[in-house]
Amino acid sequence: MALVVASFRRRVRYRPVSRHMSDGLPVSARADVVIAGTGIGGSTLAYALRETGRSVLVLERGPHLPREADNWDSAAVFGDLKYRTADWWLDWKGRPFRPEMQYYVGGNSKFYGGVLWRLRPGDFGQSLHVDGESASWPVSYEDLEPYYGLAESVYGVRGSVGIDPTEPAHSAPYEHSALEHEPPMARLASRLGQQGLRPFQPPIAVGYGDGGPCIRCQTCDGFPCRIDAKGDAEVRCLRPALRAPNIALQTGTMVTRVIMAPDGGHAAGVEVVHHGRRSVVEAGTVVVACGAVNSAALLLRSATPAHPNGVGNSSGVVGRNYMQHTCTLLMAIAPLRRNTTKFQKTLAVNDYYFGESGYRYPMGGLQTIGKIDAAMLATGSRRFVPRSLLAQLAARSTDWLVMSEDIAHRDNRVELTADGRIRLAWRPTNLDSHRRLVRRARTALRRAGYPLIFHQLLGVESNPHQCGTVRFGEDPVTSALDPSCRSHDVSNLFVIDASFFPSSAAVNPALTIAAQALRVADVAFGAKVLNRAGLRQAKS
Repeated sequence: MALVVASFRRRVRYRPVSRHMSDGLPVSARADVVIAGTGIGGSTLAYALRETGRSVLVLERGPHLPREADNWDSAAVFGDLKYRTADWWLDWKGRPFRPEMQYYVGGNSKFYGGVLWRLRPGDFGQSLHVDGESASWPVSYEDLEPYYGLAESVYGVRGSVGIDPTEPAHSAPYEHSALEHEPPMARLASRLGQQGLRPFQPPIAVGYGDGGPCIRCQTCDGFPCRIDAKGDAEVRCLRPALRAPNIALQTGTMVTRVIMAPDGGHAAGVEVVHHGRRSVVEAGTVVVACGAVNSAALLLRSATPAHPNGVGNSSGVVGRNYMQHTCTLLMAIAPLRRNTTKFQKTLAVNDYYFGESGYRYPMGGLQTIGKIDAAMLATGSRRFVPRSLLAQLAARSTDWLVMSEDIAHRDNRVELTADGRIRLAWRPTNLDSHRRLVRRARTALRRAGYPLIFHQLLGVESNPHQCGTVRFGEDPVTSALDPSCRSHDVSNLFVIDASFFPSSAAVNPALTIAAQALRVADVAFGAKVLNRAGLRQAKS
């Protein structure tokens, strides 16, 4: 690590803390701001801070993801799980499972499908669900709206305002038009529309057209992109940030603890492990952006006599209220018709997002996923099925994700076992609403010409869109963070990933994480990102 940060140290303005705060470990680096994690939250914040003059050191436990043929090999990605972590977590019954986590620069965004939704205005307030009420947010849609627009610009989102029946108001249109359907998906959208539904193209971050590198291949959703066409956190935020002289990145460096100053009121830095050696990185401000499970685990692991339940956890909510979307994979097959679509992720249906006539509870949304192939089906099959048959089924299917909101529950939580392992206790909520939505999807697809339909409910091991474990709010008794994602207990500690969500809504959280990171950069760090963006637009 010393070689990487040697020149960076000269730009550090932060005064070193006293040596006794490092618990006897060597001090390997110092920075005004230390960010743990390079996912959407950490990378977007680093991007926003690049013009502030603050020295920023971003720490990532994993390496850069190699660019290789296996990036686009479904057998390697889904069969061999080549890029998935080798870590094992425990479920609520103590059974081990291997989570769908990838630890590389850019985090899980290297593998996401690129769909970037805004939360609906109603998602920010309390709403009644079949299993209870979702919590309200300490910020409103109006607070985040300009930052949503900036995040869409930064991540290169393609979309069209006004085609989603639940879409909130935009102060400006998307900079890039929505991706057009390939012919099979256009026909399916038409058939769904004939049933009274309002299908549309979801907003997606891919560099297609206008000189962008995207070739609309079949290996996007769930795969790393070999040609940097996907709008992930590394490509769109971290790389541009690293061009600034005050931003540095250290890979292969796992943050194991937040180090507290003797007064217990502020963080002195973080303990890290780099190539098997422990050291301390001193920081003026610590930003935790490791993902909802790992961020909660890090804070719990950092317990001190002054913070016996974990750093920043006087409220007792750290690790609790874990949410992940209740999701079902659905495969609809037309036996006599091949689906020649390559880039399938261009179709969504939100007609049931807030419920339906005669049913007042929110149900969620439907969206197509990347095209399934035989290797993926073989991975998910519990019985031996000839590969040739799987290939025939995949060639005739259209593939969907059915997604519903998960309600926060205190007993759904992240815990640490006595030996330091992560235990993720989670049981889904709103299953009645979710099953109702699955039935509506099956009916609509049958009417559209797909008589064979298979579906599978995802479990805790898939951890889709994990959130909620370090929730933010106005009240320090019921929340761990304030509305700017600053710890109520520790003045210079922030958590900026989906941990801060008090409710999960029923859309992917990535754009909201990015928008909040940009907002925090303005509110807490004085970055003036909105002003700078406006000046650049005026000059252009």
